[in-house]
This record gives sequence, C-alpha cells and structure tokens, in this order.
Amino acid sequence: MQAAVQAERGWQARLELGYEARGGKTRLVHRSMYGPLAVQRPFYPQGGICHSYLLHPPGGVVGGDELEIDVRVADGAHALLTTPGATKFYRCAGLTAHQCQHLWVEDGGILEWLPQENIFFPGAASRLRSRIDVAAGGRFIGWELQCLGRPANGENFSHGRVDSRCELRFDGTRVLIDQLQVEGLDQFGAAAGMRGHAMAASLYALPATASTLEKVQSLIDEQFAAAAIGATLVDSVLAVRMLGQNTEDIQAVLIPVWELLRRELLGLESCPPRIWST
Repeated sequence: MQAAVQAERGWQARLELGYEARGGKTRLVHRSMYGPLAVQRPFYPQGGICHSYLLHPPGGVVGGDELEIDVRVADGAHALLTTPGATKFYRCAGLTAHQCQHLWVEDGGILEWLPQENIFFPGAASRLRSRIDVAAGGRFIGWELQCLGRPANGENFSHGRVDSRCELRFDGTRVLIDQLQVEGLDQFGAAAGMRGHAMAASLYALPATASTLEKVQSLIDEQFAAAAIGATLVDSVLAVRMLGQNTEDIQAVLIPVWELLRRELLGLESCPPRIWST
C-alpha cells in the first residue's frame, strides 16, 4: 500500500541548509534532509568561502514529485551553491512536478546561487517557484537556466507545460518578479516569448548600482554583441536575461558576467566550482 501511494504522489523531498561564520570560515551548521535531496561535504577552494554541491540522487524529476530547498546564510557567512549536473524534468503522465526554493541572505551574509540548467523533456509538466530574500546588508548573485526540450538530440519542447516564477525581495520589499510560462510550441514564435530559442537564462545581483549596470553592459557590447542578451537595473536588482540554443553558449556569456559582478560587488576574483570542469 505504501509503495502504491509513493508511486502516485512521487518523491517528497526537502533539504534545509544553514551557513554561519565560525573560526574564520563559513561552515554548514544546519543540515536537514528528507527524501532524495542531499548535499556533499563542503569545499574551501578560496579562503573561508564555503562551496556546496546539491544532489538529487534519482537523477530526474517526474510528475507528482515535490522538491523543496531552503537555504539560509547568516551574518558574516559566504556560501556558493551549485549542482553537479542538470536537473531533468521528465515526461509526466497527468501529474505536475513541483520544485520550490527559498533562499535567505541575512544582514552581512553573501550567497552565490549557481545551479546547472533545468532541462524540460517533451511532455514535462512542471511548476517551479523561487523566492530570494536579501536583508539590507546582504549580497546575492545567482542565476536560473531553463532548457526546453533537448536541443543536443534535436528534440524540441513539442508538448508539455512549464510554469516558472522567481521573486526577489530586498530589505523586506518585493523588487522583482520574473516569470516563464510555456505551453508546448505555442510561445516559440512569439515576440514576447522564446523567439525560437531553446534556452532562457536570468542572472540576478543585488544590491547593484547604475555603475555596475554600465560595466555589465560594456562587457556585453564589447564581447557578446551578437548574443540575445540584455541587462537592466530594477531598483537595486541587476537583471541579466539571455536566450540561447544550448548550455555552452549561455555559460560562455553568463560566467564572465558573474566574474565581473564578483569583482564589483564582492571584491573577489573568479573561483569557478571545480565540478564545472568535470
């Protein structure tokens, strides 16, 4: 009976992570795991900054799965989170897959949120919600990468549904909402949609200034003028949005932008997670 209920509902998983500054470095002081979500042992490739890799052992998300991730970074702590590979949302048989993420950055904390892409297979039905809360003295740089279909295999997102929403709050005030709503191929030709591209990516950084925006726009104009990319400043949030056909092209642009923002907002040189090179 329990197995039948599990098959109907899918995986129910929750991961809670809490980072604090202790002994001159950021430490993962709280870790609560339920279901198939986990985190690897922290790495310290750049001083006391804590690098963490989030894991989803089943390797894919199907209809009925419900995944929740809650990350909190305290005063003086600096965490960088990524994933070893893409998160795959498979074809669903009538049920919707849910993924919910809540990221908290307290006053004096820093979070870099850099997961690999989400891949939505044809026939996937997915609902994604991300909420990012940054206190007045906190700093955040992060991105979301969405891939519709499997362009490397010549598979487009011929049918299925993706409902993605990201909400950013700074000092208790909602400052930005980004949404992506896709119903099969309906939006591919739309001027306000994907415009025939398989991937959509958004990078956010806060708090940012007009000077930061100018430097990002200069980088884009000088090195990536041919890319479908734009940068805007909404209150204190720098938003960089890009369309592309594959992950490699997206990352070839967004990683240099992230490196620039690291220098500008955090005063740090680049230190890509080593998992990206494997």
